[in-house]
Amino acid sequence: MTPHSATVAEPGFVTRLSAVVRPDPGRVVIRPFNPADDPPGYGISDRPRAQRIADRVLALGDADVAAELERLLVGLAGRHRDLDAVFLRRFDAVNGLLICRCDVSRDRAILIGAYFCTEYSYEAAALFNPSIVSHPDQSGVEDGAVRFILSLRAVGEGHISSIAFRTGTCTAGGSLTLDSPKPQPTLLQTTYPVELPAGEAGVRIVCDGTHDLSEVVISPVTESQSHGIEDLRLVRFTDEDGSVSYYGTYTAFSGREIRQELLRTIDFRTFDMTPLGGPATSSKGMALFPRRVAGRYAMIGRQDNENILFLSSPDLNHWSGGARAVAPRWPWEFVQIGNCGSPIEIDEGWLVITHGVGSVRNYCIGACLLDREDPTKLLARTTEPLLRPGATERSGYVPNVTYSCGALVHGRTLVLPFAIADSFTTFATMSLNELVSSMA
Repeated sequence: MTPHSATVAEPGFVTRLSAVVRPDPGRVVIRPFNPADDPPGYGISDRPRAQRIADRVLALGDADVAAELERLLVGLAGRHRDLDAVFLRRFDAVNGLLICRCDVSRDRAILIGAYFCTEYSYEAAALFNPSIVSHPDQSGVEDGAVRFILSLRAVGEGHISSIAFRTGTCTAGGSLTLDSPKPQPTLLQTTYPVELPAGEAGVRIVCDGTHDLSEVVISPVTESQSHGIEDLRLVRFTDEDGSVSYYGTYTAFSGREIRQELLRTIDFRTFDMTPLGGPATSSKGMALFPRRVAGRYAMIGRQDNENILFLSSPDLNHWSGGARAVAPRWPWEFVQIGNCGSPIEIDEGWLVITHGVGSVRNYCIGACLLDREDPTKLLARTTEPLLRPGATERSGYVPNVTYSCGALVHGRTLVLPFAIADSFTTFATMSLNELVSSMA
């Protein structure tokens, strides 16, 4: 299956590119492992399971510790960087908390830490639902080109979703080059609490020891995210004072409930992840505008599960209400219509890349144009999909789906990364002039 294998009719101004990002089960990270509690009636009251594991390591002789540690590190050589530091940090996290505090040698501490870690293939199943923004560092880029950051939803064991990143460059002519990912991603991160005015805490993740953005993996760290961080919609946000931040709305899934949360960063090394409050945030697919609209923060979403709604708020962290901006009209969107990322400001208004759901749960990608001053006013929309699953693109993790979480305008070219069958990611470009002209 290749990105050029579609056999359905698509507009002539849409160019599918050859670049493909596929899941790689060999990309693994070290994650914390917390042993399950003893089943009722089978526990040892003064020696919980975690302590019993530590006790076995504490009982080893020094020679056995050295031999086991060498076997461990040799076996994982080439798969990870800074394993000593990872396992020592994990030992510090469990010492005195999961296990009784102990004062041990460095080698024994590393080995104990390793027993409370697990290797996790975070993108073994799928790498999809991409979003794209310009990179904060444009140094060294040739004239007319732009360096970009691509975020991806990575699905691994247990259907758990994490956030992964790639980088690349788009030339003035619209050709695209992806940087090769570094071979050793990492979860060598420090997490701090972040207090919000409403009293509900978020987290700050500091990615220590990472040298390339492709090494950064953001996996669930809170109870609300414990079953997945899904569909990050990145946007480069410019506030009224000219300051720039990168925000991303995403769906946090606890295994029981979903809610919208917000990621913020300025350098893609430190990330604040905080919950959004208000009745409009207990749904999926909210996307932030790249600036305030009429002095207020603005979002689009699908809180009614059918239409694209426009929401505004004086408070970035609290959302309610919503006015319908776009409703299903064409057969390929009769079930529902939603956004494929944040609105993009162009000369003609707010460009919104959309997804429509039609018969047999086919997901197609379209676009619409909203009024710049009043985004509840629909100016024009595509009558046919820009992209839809081709005959050989229907099979995958979730069949019959083309989907995106964000696009980038470079000059008058739209760069659109999109996922196929919730499995892998590819790209298309198109002329803005021809896109807008095709709308009715």
